[in-house]
Amino acid sequence: MSQNGSRTLSFLSLVIPVYNEQATLPFLRQQLESWLPTLGKINYEIVLVDDGSKDNSFAFLAEWAQSSPQIKVLSFSRNFGHQAAVTAGLAYAAGEAVVIMDADLQDPLSAIPEMIRRYEEGYDVVYGQRICRQGETAFKKVTAWAFYRLMQKCVYKDLPKDTGDFRLVARKVVDIVNAMPEAHRFLRGMFAWVGFRHIAVPYVRDERRFGETKYPFSKMLRFAWQAITSFSALPIRLVSFWGALVACLGFLICLYAFYCWCIGDIVQGWTSLMGLIAMLGGSCILAIGIVGEYVGNIFEEVKRRPSYIVERCLNCSTPTSSQNAGKPAVSPPKDEQ
Repeated sequence: MSQNGSRTLSFLSLVIPVYNEQATLPFLRQQLESWLPTLGKINYEIVLVDDGSKDNSFAFLAEWAQSSPQIKVLSFSRNFGHQAAVTAGLAYAAGEAVVIMDADLQDPLSAIPEMIRRYEEGYDVVYGQRICRQGETAFKKVTAWAFYRLMQKCVYKDLPKDTGDFRLVARKVVDIVNAMPEAHRFLRGMFAWVGFRHIAVPYVRDERRFGETKYPFSKMLRFAWQAITSFSALPIRLVSFWGALVACLGFLICLYAFYCWCIGDIVQGWTSLMGLIAMLGGSCILAIGIVGEYVGNIFEEVKRRPSYIVERCLNCSTPTSSQNAGKPAVSPPKDEQ
């Protein structure tokens, strides 16, 4: 890096998680092979992580890897999830900078040159910021809009709005994130948490061309809940606030009951009593459930199991960036060429 903060990128890694994308992969390969020559003198590698696909995705990836040593393919022993797949790709990526993107190409390749330009200006994390989401339902757009603003307001104020995992990350940031030990990984928050110089690149998110989304509503909810509970103690604090509120309400009811006793206006009945018991019982169950979620996360962390298991590896043998001691990447079998 020069004294004015600029630098030149010479080696770029693309990390692409793949799950049941056999319909998308031919288009992905065609687009990448047309676009990669535009990088000019920048060397590159593509790290494709098969997240336990049940279709013929791995067969296509294996054939692709045979065509070039620059195509690295990892295959998990089962489906470990999108965040685990990206984590594995980061551990095996060797580039000075790493671009994380999805196989469906809804996040366009045309945004990457601008990310590279920002990186060469000295920025360490260049994230894609969606200004328009084509082909998505109004419900999906509204819930995504609400999620990021809720996370920013209540959980982590530095989390960028309207961003996914599509971003370019400098090597030093990749190494730090790889060294972070948590099993429940919310990578968007982790990249924001480490600091360094961040900047957004606005882009239009394209409509999905092939296949179907791998994030239905139920999985979106699980992802949002994992993001909140893995990155903030806010739900427990809210339960504490609710408990204090209920305690104050109970105290006021006691004062009212004492007042009624003093004036001799005691009404026989059980409606108010049962309502109070139901409110207190529901509050206790809610509190126990939220605390249980955190205890469950602790349980998963202390077992120190790996975040993923690599069953097969093509054109790569060992992780270029070792994952943390708490959650190391499992060493794959000998490299298959």
